[in-house]
Amino acid sequence: MGTQEAINNIIRLVGGQGNINKVWHCMTRLRFDLIDDNKVDQTEIKKLPGVLGAQLQSDQFQVIVGPKVNSWYEQMLSVLGNQADAPPATAKGRKSLVSLFMDTVSGVFGPIVPAIAGAGMIKGLLAGLIALKVVSAKSDTVMVIDLIASGVFYFLPFFLAVSAAKIFKTNEYLAAAVAACLMYPSLIDAAKALAAHQEGAVSALWLMNMIPISVFNYASSVIPVIFSVLALSYIHRWVDSIMPDVLKTVFTPTLTLFLGALAALVVIGPIGIWLGKGLALFIEGLFGVSASFAGLIVGAIRPVAILTGMHHAMTPIALQNFSDRGYDMLMPMMFMANMAIAGATFAIWRLSRDRQERTVTLSAAISALLGITEPALFGVLTRYKKAFIAATVASSLASAFIAFFGVRLYGYILSSIFSLPAYIGPYFIFALSGVVMALVLSFVMTTVLVGREQAAEK
Repeated sequence: MGTQEAINNIIRLVGGQGNINKVWHCMTRLRFDLIDDNKVDQTEIKKLPGVLGAQLQSDQFQVIVGPKVNSWYEQMLSVLGNQADAPPATAKGRKSLVSLFMDTVSGVFGPIVPAIAGAGMIKGLLAGLIALKVVSAKSDTVMVIDLIASGVFYFLPFFLAVSAAKIFKTNEYLAAAVAACLMYPSLIDAAKALAAHQEGAVSALWLMNMIPISVFNYASSVIPVIFSVLALSYIHRWVDSIMPDVLKTVFTPTLTLFLGALAALVVIGPIGIWLGKGLALFIEGLFGVSASFAGLIVGAIRPVAILTGMHHAMTPIALQNFSDRGYDMLMPMMFMANMAIAGATFAIWRLSRDRQERTVTLSAAISALLGITEPALFGVLTRYKKAFIAATVASSLASAFIAFFGVRLYGYILSSIFSLPAYIGPYFIFALSGVVMALVLSFVMTTVLVGREQAAEK
């Protein structure tokens, strides 16, 4: 069975095109918003070649296909046509706030992860080369490579605006225009002057001497942009509904942009900045109470979060930490979790006697080692519950270990074994020890808990 046939079968088994409100994807999963979840035949979908798992989670139906998800998604779009982005055909029951949040975050960040992961890897490798004194930090070479790596993060609001516009079903170019307002040099320069306590620096600009525009540097910001685009989507629909047809072409985008930009600059942007700072302070406060305890908790919930699709909730906090503080302590814990999952999967590979099972398991283990854990979780560890427990325990202990020593990361990077150069510096030995701990502990615990006999029975 070819890929296209498998995709056609997925569409049929989720209830047909008429049952699909929307389909999108993250790095490893096709995600469906369906009209009637009861029409889904999960058992048959899981049997399709290339499908690593399937689940109904937070009002989403998710089909796990691994790193080739983008190819599957493009082929699915060719079958569904414009329906993938069409408004819902039938009103579904009201979703919980958690479901709406997860749908939004995964939908916004999923498409742009390749860009920020690729740039993060370049940034990490560059940091390693500088630390090893292979290149001079003041050389033109470093300047060029750094602008390649840092451009994505500095102009992240534009990426988020376009991605969020697709999720909120509004004009992508108006969304980018609102992001441009937040990124305009006069506002950023004013914020830099305020931060540097320069003479004449102001904390707000005044529109018509009545409306204050708080001065913030929105470069690399996350939360303000997402909420600004959400507001823009409502403003656009409202303006379009009241505007006479003869004036819509010119005045609908004009009024929408003006009101959307004002909402972003006056209300949403400042609230978003403070909300992001509050989340970061909460996480920092948890570490302030006990870094090891914080690591123990974060490490323990990470594998479950990936399994349920809730792991995207940590991404905005990490990115906000990078923006506000220049470093983050959450992503190293995500790294430990991935290594623990890889270790447990390698143990299952060693214990298994079935040739086909070993091939699939080895591929999943290597994928986890490279930072993509869904194949290992859904294809292997969900069938070996004790192995999943072993991975969770190892992730928790390794995260507590690195948190105790204050391991941190200075730029977004995919949590793979190739991320280690990004840790070169004062925390490198502890990061390396944490990786070894996660791999070895999960491997040994899985071997003991599962055992060759139980693996053979599977």
